[in-house]
Order: sequence, then structure tokens, then C-alpha cells
Amino acid sequence: MARDLVRLSDVAKAAGVSQGTASNVFSRPDLVRPEVRERVHQTARDLGYAGPDPRGRLLRAGKSNAIGVATAEPLSYFFEDPFARVLMQGISEACDARGAGLALVSARNSERLSWNIQSALVDGFVLLCIENGEKLVELTRERQLPFVALALGKPDDTISAIGVDDYAGAQMAARHLAQLGHRRFGILGLELDDAHEGPVGSAEIAAATFSTARDRAYGYFEELALYGIDRETIPIYETRSTAESVRRGLDYILTTGERPTAILAMSDRVAMFALEILAERGLSVPDDISIVGFDGVPEAATVSPPLTTVVQPIAEIGRRAVKTILEHEGGVHRESLPLELLVRNSTAAPRARS
Repeated sequence: MARDLVRLSDVAKAAGVSQGTASNVFSRPDLVRPEVRERVHQTARDLGYAGPDPRGRLLRAGKSNAIGVATAEPLSYFFEDPFARVLMQGISEACDARGAGLALVSARNSERLSWNIQSALVDGFVLLCIENGEKLVELTRERQLPFVALALGKPDDTISAIGVDDYAGAQMAARHLAQLGHRRFGILGLELDDAHEGPVGSAEIAAATFSTARDRAYGYFEELALYGIDRETIPIYETRSTAESVRRGLDYILTTGERPTAILAMSDRVAMFALEILAERGLSVPDDISIVGFDGVPEAATVSPPLTTVVQPIAEIGRRAVKTILEHEGGVHRESLPLELLVRNSTAAPRARS
């Protein structure tokens, strides 16, 4: 039999399995026993059958004209997280402008994530490296397609990336509060490592897996040191960006030493949860406690009080990521976009003690 004429049905017959089982070996391997998978793969190799190429006709034409957005987070992340929604808006706008398609690639299970990356009909990937960033990069490199990493946990100059200077943005937030006269602070942080929550100190921050939280913490510390504030006096709680973990974080911050007059939140999502919880406890923002977020999501303007925040150009990051992939000419593309502090009503000078 000519090798280029071998079909899936030929492989199934030679391996002694049904065509449906043979199909599952290539498309849904978790449904097939390991020994059967190996027999089918060996038969395919013997016959010269490489397996069904999910890109098929599209790749033979040259381009699929689509972008994949990949994350190890659940698919709900794209719709529930304020940052992700704005980012997807920018990505979608750029795809629409170029007539390109868009595929969301997500799986909590590492085996399914691998299959989803390998089978996506796309010309390149935008990687949201919130968790499992190194795994995402590894799998995407195997596809040998262009990719751009956003929120990459560890610095790597060999990877194309678009983002912001988290250190400088944190300095902006801390400087604003310090110039208002605040000297007692608490920090509601983002994840330093996978699956961790709780109070952290300098050692845990220095050993952080995720650079975003580490760089923002160091930015706060560096700026506050200029005003004579020792980092060791600042209670820091690593949250999981959920209401429950922010509640626990506030319990810790408000009861550790003298109550702070200002809170630095490493994301708007965390800050907005904090606003709700502080209101429940009868604490007024900004009269009792000022709070500054980070991101500049649209919802930050509509909460009560409107949130002071460090604004990053989230949608523009998405648009530039699409441009980088669709205009890829080889090489590594790295870009840092500017930040700005947007002052609203969640910050004010500390109230004088009676």
C-alpha cells in the first residue's frame, strides 16, 4: 500500500480495532487504554500514517488566519476576571480589524492542555501565563508557531513578551499615598506561588515564582523607604484574588499592629473586594482607610468610592500582541508600555487623630 494513500481505516484494520477507537487514539487518547494506544501508534508508524492533521487543508493553504489565546486557567477566567475581559476586548478588536479568527485554549488538566495547544487551528498564540506559564511556553514552542507571553511569571529574554513595568507602577501608587501623608500601610498581594495564600515576609517575596507580585512588592518597599517606612513594619497578605481570601487578608492586616491608614492592593479586583468588605465592617474609604488598586479596569470607576488605581493599557497590550503574531518575521519581540496613576475618591490624606 502506498504510504501517502494510507487512511485511518487502514490503520484500524491492521491494528485490529474499530475505526472509532483508532480515531480516539489520535483525538481523545484519554478514552483509550494505554496498550491499545501504543498498538495503534505502532501500526500507524509501520504503515507510514502520521495521524489526522487538525490543520489539514488550512495549513496546506499556508495560513489559518486565526489567533489562539491560551491559559491554564479555566475558560471562565476569560469572562469573569476584569483584566482578562479588557485584554480580550483589545485582542478581539485587533482580530476584527485584520479579519482574523480567535480561539480560546484552556484546560486545567495538563494532558488536555497539551492536546488543545497541539490541535488549535491558529497562526500563533497569546499566552496568559497567570499559572503554569513555563508549561504553556514549553507546549507552544513545540508547535513552532510565534507566540507572545503576557504576565510571564519569570523573566526570560528569549521569549517575546508585552507588558508593563510593575515595579515603577507600584512606586507610583506608594508615592501617591506617602505624599498624602500616610505612614501606616498594609499590602493585599497577588500570588507569589501556585496554590498559596497567607501572610508573607521578605523571604517569601524574594523566593517568589511569579515576578508580577514580587516586582510590585519591591516597588512599594523602595518608594516607602524614601519616606522612612521600614518594610518589616508593613503587614503583607498574599491573596488568591477571591473575595474570601481578601476577607482573610483584611482580617490579618487590620489586626496586625496599629491599624493602617492606607492599603496598597496589587490589582483592582482585589481592591474592589476590599472596598466591599471594609464597608461591611463600617470602615469608611477614604476617611478611615485609603486604598489604591492596580490595572485600571473599567469597573474601578463605578465602585463606591471610585477607585484610585495605576492604569495599564490592557486593551492596547492585547492589540499589540495580535500585531506581533500576525506580522511575525522571526526573532524576539519585547515591549513595555507606559503606566499612569489615575486619582479618584478612594484616597485622601489620613484623618487627624482626635
